[in-house]
Amino acid sequence: MNGKDPSTYSRHSEHTLKTALISTNPELVTQYKKLGAGERRLMNEAFQPSRNLFGPIIVHSQSDWIISHPEDPQDFEQFFTDRFRKAPCPKKHVIYLQSIGSLGNTRVIREEYIKWLKGYCEAFFYGLTVRFLDPVPVSATKCSFRVNEHTQNLQIHAGHILAFLKKKKPKDAFCIVGITMIDLYPRDSWNFVFGQASLTDGVGIFSFARYDKDFSSSRYEGRVKKPTRTSSSDYTIFDNYYNPEITSILLWRSCKTLTHEIGHIFGLRHCQWLACLMQGSNHLEESDRRPLSLCPICLRKLQSAIGFSIIERYKALLRWIDDQSNDIIGATPSSDHVNLPKPVEAFKDWREWIIKCIAVLEE
Repeated sequence: MNGKDPSTYSRHSEHTLKTALISTNPELVTQYKKLGAGERRLMNEAFQPSRNLFGPIIVHSQSDWIISHPEDPQDFEQFFTDRFRKAPCPKKHVIYLQSIGSLGNTRVIREEYIKWLKGYCEAFFYGLTVRFLDPVPVSATKCSFRVNEHTQNLQIHAGHILAFLKKKKPKDAFCIVGITMIDLYPRDSWNFVFGQASLTDGVGIFSFARYDKDFSSSRYEGRVKKPTRTSSSDYTIFDNYYNPEITSILLWRSCKTLTHEIGHIFGLRHCQWLACLMQGSNHLEESDRRPLSLCPICLRKLQSAIGFSIIERYKALLRWIDDQSNDIIGATPSSDHVNLPKPVEAFKDWREWIIKCIAVLEE
């Protein structure tokens, strides 16, 4: 990285990227050679000079994550040999999603939004089961909350939510992740956080509040004292609080944050190699620049943890974008069920990129 010029993040050398992807460990090299020819062809694009599927990380300002939060890069070998990393197994193979507070202004919108998120996660983490737990109100978490001094919006304490989720985690869960439309803060000194996850506990919480176009103009009109944990009766301020329209861009951002944070639970650290979903982000503009795709190094990490076929995973993601029915298998539709069209306009570039990857895999 060129610290004097924040406009670009210089490319790693071919040798560096090849080592990060394949390793110099003979056992891991042999493991890589056992992958199918198509999978190796796709992953090798990570270090090909003429690659057009995977580009370098572009830094736009000194406030970008990779500048302001220096981290040691994690190559495949470091990921694979991490003895603290947890991986799914037959007894713990389910990703549970737990909504906290309202996710939409009508029950139908809430149900459809939940189905869309569930379907995307099942495709992204192909081979694992994704289940939604019954929604809970904020009062069930008994978390602290506050009014953000900058935005004047209500926020709930991310750490307290993680503790709540840890107690609720089912026995067959690989992880349990909470989703909410309420803004989060991790500690009193922080302004906000998009999400927070604990690898060791297999829990995470993610807020989609700042992904709505009206967030910056909305204000909480009531009065809340400084950060405090209160009795359940005081949580009524969250009843039907902040119900943004579920637009295509909000769904796109939600899917991006959800898969990024669950990726951390799998043991993937922030990516330092190439443009990748697992890059860190300090603000919404930087988060929007981050792609939906995993770079080959992070893709190999996730594949080794789950064991999926890369081409079948891409095809599942393509089906999710193209499929407008997207019903939950085994669900019983209610009498007033309405199947809303999935707003996937924002996924157009992602769809075209997946098709290019499938073409490389099938050469």
